[in-house]
Amino acid sequence: MGAAYVAKMFRQSRIGLMGHYYGGMLDVYSDYTQLTSVFGNHFELVEMDELKSLRDAVTEKDIDKMLVEFRQTFDVNPECSEVELRRAARTSVALHRMVEKHGLGGLAYYYEGQPGNEHEDIVTSVIAGNTLLTAKNVPVAGEYEVKNIMAMKIMDALGTGGSFSEFYGMDFDDDIVMLGHDGPGHAAIAEGKVQLVPLNVYHGKPGKGLSIEMRVKNGPVTILSVCQNREGKVKLLVAEGETIPGPILNIGNTNSRYRFSIGAKAYINEWAKAGPSHHCAIGIGHVAGKLEKLSAILGIEFQQVC
Repeated sequence: MGAAYVAKMFRQSRIGLMGHYYGGMLDVYSDYTQLTSVFGNHFELVEMDELKSLRDAVTEKDIDKMLVEFRQTFDVNPECSEVELRRAARTSVALHRMVEKHGLGGLAYYYEGQPGNEHEDIVTSVIAGNTLLTAKNVPVAGEYEVKNIMAMKIMDALGTGGSFSEFYGMDFDDDIVMLGHDGPGHAAIAEGKVQLVPLNVYHGKPGKGLSIEMRVKNGPVTILSVCQNREGKVKLLVAEGETIPGPILNIGNTNSRYRFSIGAKAYINEWAKAGPSHHCAIGIGHVAGKLEKLSAILGIEFQQVC
């Protein structure tokens, strides 16, 4: 798909927003009105209470059917308990029904809830369902990252994936940057099957439950961030690089090693100075040319780091 298709797609898209921001992530906070004026989409505010109502209506038969889909899509770790699998499957059914009900083409979410609260039970069991939705061209961004769901939607519409990521670390000896994230990944760009694994403690979030592990296919990649600046303007920030083999952190997250033509230090410096949030969308292949054309169609700035 090309830039014109992506621009048209956004004018027909309904992006769901559920919950609230992750407290203190000031770089993530977004201006919905500004984003709508640029991309032409509609933001649909959806409620955790509605998701709970849909979840309450899920039957055991619905859960059994979703578990079949889990096993077809994921490499299910044998340490995943039946209780956690069924809890995640119940939530997945409800998420799919909410997306269908509102005609959503993407979703940004975050919620915590009080310990032991039913809403906490829901939000600690969303990762498997959100990963399924992302694989079905309904990308889901955690931490209420509204700008990044736009980036993920762009990359998905281009057919390159668009997996939710952030910077994990750098290896100066190997001159690589490590990127990844907990929560939903994009199965279309995974090296092999996405693994469904148990976590006793979520990283930086309340509760425990199932998560996913995957690494991005080795080869050329494009990294995209949708940025908003203090002058009230939107831009697309882009870098092209490659994913390379090597050791990664197996911690219930997406994780991969990335190399850039300008080197790890220069890449981090130039990317950070461009003013993005700490999240980005990763797709396979080099598509900076298409993203530059999309920027021209939308009438916004395009910046390529490498």
